[in-house]
Amino acid sequence: MPTRHARTAWDGGFEDGSGQVELTDSGLGTFEMSFPKRSSEDGGGATNPEELIAAAHSSCYTMQLTALLGQRGATPISIETSAAVTLGPDPEGGFKISRIDLTVRGEVDGIDEAGFAEAAEEAKAGCPVSKALEGVDTITLDAALETA
Repeated sequence: MPTRHARTAWDGGFEDGSGQVELTDSGLGTFEMSFPKRSSEDGGGATNPEELIAAAHSSCYTMQLTALLGQRGATPISIETSAAVTLGPDPEGGFKISRIDLTVRGEVDGIDEAGFAEAAEEAKAGCPVSKALEGVDTITLDAALETA
């Protein structure tokens, strides 16, 4: 399996500095970062590690779910997954990712709601990013099958 790369360049200190994170392998973009924007409610037009983790988790989870649905003989028509990543205080000092809430909605032929929910839970436990995030206190899942 391939190894993927990203690069961050930062100027200045923690609170007054800023930087850019670059998706180096794909070349799809370079994104601004700063602590003040990271800690704002709307992100201030910049990305942050939590948003990047949310993107990684939602995309990995979705791929894992479609694989599991296919193994069950179902045909995914559309899957939409969102991930909300919460940064909170760490009792041992500093901060940590304390919670991730996954929400998935799927239009899938050949499976009922119970089968979809089972595959959704299995994907939550089995996707590589979920495994990498095992230190997060709480990861929730809200999964629902939708009809066209």
